Amino acid sequence: MRFVPQSELPDGTAYEQFIFDTRRVPTRDNLHDFFNGLVWLQFPLTKRRLNQLQARAIAADGVQAVRGALRDALTVFDENGAVLDAPAPLWQALNARDWRRLFVELRPLWCEARLVLFGHALLEKLVYPRKPITAHVYQAQAAMDSAASLDAWLAQQLQPEHLVAKPFVPLPVLGIPGWWPGNENFSFYDDSLVFRSAPRKNNHTMGSAAL
Repeated sequence: MRFVPQSELPDGTAYEQFIFDTRRVPTRDNLHDFFNGLVWLQFPLTKRRLNQLQARAIAADGVQAVRGALRDALTVFDENGAVLDAPAPLWQALNARDWRRLFVELRPLWCEARLVLFGHALLEKLVYPRKPITAHVYQAQAAMDSAASLDAWLAQQLQPEHLVAKPFVPLPVLGIPGWWPGNENFSFYDDSLVFRSAPRKNNHTMGSAAL
């Protein structure tokens, strides 16, 4: 995989299709593409898998004005994803959007958790940290003992039928203990515009609510 100037992307050619066909990544001189490059270097198998699935969807359906469910999920994770390995009580509180329990009552358990940021737009946002910055988190099912092992596992996890269900949970990352000095005062978590309640399910809905 090579990084090339944005000018090498022909007019009318889809970005993801160009990468798939040429193994070249059009790159602009900005922070967004800088972090994208770093993620390619750290997680090459996962980035290739994301690109493969994007290109396959484009080949099947073309470039639509509105992305389908699969391309939407791929883009969400590529831009804003993270992987969390954490004890079960933390995951239960996170899935319930029980922020007080997650960040205050269970605070000591965070020393047993590990969050790996993946999305390059997420990394770009954190250059200038703001309280509302939220990752779309995927639950790790394997030990994250190295970037290479996480990369190999994650690439295998990215299956279309799984992704269309959007298996991500929102996590305001500056709420994580140790990530931001302001959260040492627990009133930090009282902001309902950031730490939102879980969406309500209607009586006819099964499974997880959409994010």
